[in-house]
Amino acid sequence: MNEEEKNALLKEKLAEMKSYEDGLYKKDICFIAGVDEVGRGPLAGPVVTACVVLPKDFDVLGVDDSKKLSEKKRNELFEKIKEKAIVYAIGMVDNHIIDDINILEATKRAMKEAILKADEKLRKRKEKGIEHILIDALTLKDVDIPQTGIIKGDANSVSIAAASILAKVTRDRMMIEYAEKYTDYAFEKNKGYGTKAHYEGIDKAGICEIHRKTFLKKILP
Repeated sequence: MNEEEKNALLKEKLAEMKSYEDGLYKKDICFIAGVDEVGRGPLAGPVVTACVVLPKDFDVLGVDDSKKLSEKKRNELFEKIKEKAIVYAIGMVDNHIIDDINILEATKRAMKEAILKADEKLRKRKEKGIEHILIDALTLKDVDIPQTGIIKGDANSVSIAAASILAKVTRDRMMIEYAEKYTDYAFEKNKGYGTKAHYEGIDKAGICEIHRKTFLKKILP
């Protein structure tokens, strides 16, 4: 496949992933936020969310579910999305709160934080807030903005996919920084997920300050 054919496929994919957004634009809804999270499954570190409002003419090719992309591609798209977005914001809830309120409620709290930050930025720049939220498979009952929950939203909505990339790269970079402080767990490679090296680190050094104790009940004394 040559470059021209590849770009044609990417443009087709982008058009498909804008279908939810295009449907809202036709209803004169201009400011659509995509929201997604990363880090619900790891044994350590925070859950991180992103909220991003893209322009109607968003044309960055290759945006997709962050899990489908290479680290290099995610980093490239991370910069392009930030450059092109009308606004974006990050929400985060640490392991201590995850242990206190459970991972689902922590995820919702982090999403709400990102949405409120992005909405505030948007009101300052456009004098109008977020009009509709596209969100990956969840509904936030205490957020008073119309929402559409989309199953596998990060693969079917460009706004949610963009949010997934912002959240993933932000969290991965955090875990790489944590690896410099907590050197026994290979966080720079596993990003806090339960790999063999991670469990071996716990066996050797015990848990550290950023571990989720509720995720480790079976192995904690």
